[in-house]
Amino acid sequence: MFIGEEPIHINALKGSIAPLVLMPGDPLRAKYIAEHFLSNAKKVCDLRNMLGYTGTYKGVEVSVVGSGMGMPSIGIYSWELFHYFNVEKIIRIGTCGVVSPIVNVPELILASSAYSESNFAYTFNDYKEHITKPSSVLNDTIIDVAKTLNYKLHVGDVTTMDVFGPYIDYDRVLNRMPKELNVIGEEMEAFALFHIANYFKKEASCILTAVDSKFSDVVLSGKDREQSLNEMITLALESIIK
Repeated sequence: MFIGEEPIHINALKGSIAPLVLMPGDPLRAKYIAEHFLSNAKKVCDLRNMLGYTGTYKGVEVSVVGSGMGMPSIGIYSWELFHYFNVEKIIRIGTCGVVSPIVNVPELILASSAYSESNFAYTFNDYKEHITKPSSVLNDTIIDVAKTLNYKLHVGDVTTMDVFGPYIDYDRVLNRMPKELNVIGEEMEAFALFHIANYFKKEASCILTAVDSKFSDVVLSGKDREQSLNEMITLALESIIK
């Protein structure tokens, strides 16, 4: 295994990234969060235009770093954050498709587990299971904070896909999943984030905003996906500083 002394994909100086990190998929969402939610935010990385910022939220130092799309991408960035920058907690804040009638667009989902048919974890370290788990401590904090903020939060299993759900007949994939799972959303990163965090014995969670649903014609636009996810962002920030 090759592990160099410096990260290959995050061009930040050592000490410039906080132990607490929010990870949106879109680097422009990282920029939006830094500009609208953090005080004294400074850009700390921009290699490959994967933007990262560090500032303070209610006096606590927090970083927000883009992850890109898909498990390989978030796997790289979360690995480097944990290994090179001593990050302790990552909350993924992303978007998802809804696969249960109990969730409406644009309600929030907290992943209680992530199921995937991917070989990501098996390739990484021979982990053969198809389910990875978030930090129960961090999830409990998010649930408590959501109650305090009076935010509606659905807690359930998500499926992490290798293919963008709306472009395939994902009912075919859903029908193959274990029936005991309570799958309510589909996305593309949580499985890998949880696996990398568990490997490093660090904390990770995933909060998602529902942006489309097989049970509704309501769809958030690209602009809304970039800038109109403030409730999810607030929940993540309030939770990660606890």
